[in-house]
Amino acid sequence: MQTKKSRRQKIPNIKLIKRQQMWTLTAPGWAIAIAVVAYLMFLSITHVHSYLAVTSPIKSAEILVVEGWLPDYAIEQALIEFKNGSYRQIITTGGSLGKGTYLTGYNNFAEVTAATFNKLGLEAEKVVAVPTPFVVRDRSYASAAEFSRWLSNSNLKVKSINLFSLDVHTRRSWLIFKNLLNPDIRVGVIAGKTQDYDPKKWWDSSQGVRTVLDEIIAYIYARFLSWKN
Repeated sequence: MQTKKSRRQKIPNIKLIKRQQMWTLTAPGWAIAIAVVAYLMFLSITHVHSYLAVTSPIKSAEILVVEGWLPDYAIEQALIEFKNGSYRQIITTGGSLGKGTYLTGYNNFAEVTAATFNKLGLEAEKVVAVPTPFVVRDRSYASAAEFSRWLSNSNLKVKSINLFSLDVHTRRSWLIFKNLLNPDIRVGVIAGKTQDYDPKKWWDSSQGVRTVLDEIIAYIYARFLSWKN
């Protein structure tokens, strides 16, 4: 009997749970917390588009850089901006088309957009296409880098440019161009108006939701991750 009792005494007393006190929200506290979160979500939804589709031009900019992937209606908007400003030249950027090269005779978006400006009546000497070499990733960065190389090899003495992009893609492109060109060249930006959805109610259409959410992710990547590589 004593041996059995001694064995029982040697078995450790392991506790798997314990009682402890903790702070938690009361019913009014939860109501206020939920209201604050809902309000912040509402602000984010209603203001994220205007944040991404930023327009902050430089009035004295000498060159208008137009991203070549823009649709025709946005190119028309860029032409109006060029005529209303004090620009000397339009520079178009962009990489491989991927489709239609056998039919159009053009290999990249930069050349297609330059030809479109010519077709719209702009003199050929005022438009220069700067094609981007083929890349699998970071196409916006590649276009900005190619423009920077072209500019450094040209005879142009440029102090400021305006970048013309489209809708919510604009802030990301602006970030990339500024990182590459500042402080030597000041970079302004103009967001073309989309016709694919209502920017004021982008959450009402599948196209608007896909576009804005995709660009939020892409901007976060460009802002915090791509520059680490």
